[in-house]
Amino acid sequence: MNATPGVSPEVLRQVKLLELQTRGLVNSLFTGEYRSVFKGQGMEFAEVREYQAGDEVRSIDWNVTARMGRPFVKRYIEERELTVMLAVDLSGSERFGTRGRFKSELASELAAVLAMSAIRNNDRVGAVLFTDRIEHVVPPRKGRRHALRLMRDLLVFEPVGTRTDLPAALEFTGKMVAHKSIIFVVSDFQAPDLEHPLKLLAQRHDVIAVTVDDPSEQTLPDIGLARFVDPETGDTIDIDTSDPDVRRRFGEAVEEEITTRRRLLRRLAIDEIPVHTDGSIVEPLIRFFRARETRARRR
Repeated sequence: MNATPGVSPEVLRQVKLLELQTRGLVNSLFTGEYRSVFKGQGMEFAEVREYQAGDEVRSIDWNVTARMGRPFVKRYIEERELTVMLAVDLSGSERFGTRGRFKSELASELAAVLAMSAIRNNDRVGAVLFTDRIEHVVPPRKGRRHALRLMRDLLVFEPVGTRTDLPAALEFTGKMVAHKSIIFVVSDFQAPDLEHPLKLLAQRHDVIAVTVDDPSEQTLPDIGLARFVDPETGDTIDIDTSDPDVRRRFGEAVEEEITTRRRLLRRLAIDEIPVHTDGSIVEPLIRFFRARETRARRR
């Protein structure tokens, strides 16, 4: 990777390390999964023809097969390039973590894997980094150099805002791309009034919610009297964490919030990839790819 004006050697080393890590994951784990899951979204249907030896079972048109009494497959012509957009939340709540890394670092790692998967499949990939405003935009393009630039921005970009306006970010991202695209929304989704903008986005695009959480946000530790600071507003609150009733009510409130979020995503038919700062991104991604592939086969 050549030196880039205005970028320190340390940043370039970080980018190179992230590229090596993600390239290894993509090559060893996601070589076929990405393509098999998103293949067909960028292909034009041509015709249905009778099955021939060597055709993929996945391409069988089961409705026509049932009517004709023998197998038929769908044939597609020239595959159009796909566009993958990464909408990444950089608000104050993302710059938090108690188990090895911040939520923002986990988000950057996962976004880098998705970017490398797209580039390997010769797709275009872009990013929208946001807080309560659109902080930074990387227009979708192809190629390794572009992917490295995107990784660099994910690693080192310093946002101005600390609050979150997820609805505005969803609207902006949807308008960035003219045709149907794959949009990964990487956020903790701690924002109100999400149903309408998510519904509008999912009507035009394939939306996947990557929900980023930290274990300490789900369980209040017993550490006595503690002062907590809201990372987005700066507001503080003193809580007696030694009180079992306080810890119980906190856990119930968090559980209700997570349940409400999952119900919303399910209602809108938006897939969720839940990731945690104390875990790997590999297992959640593999579960997502396999669940999608299983669902496609059933259709």
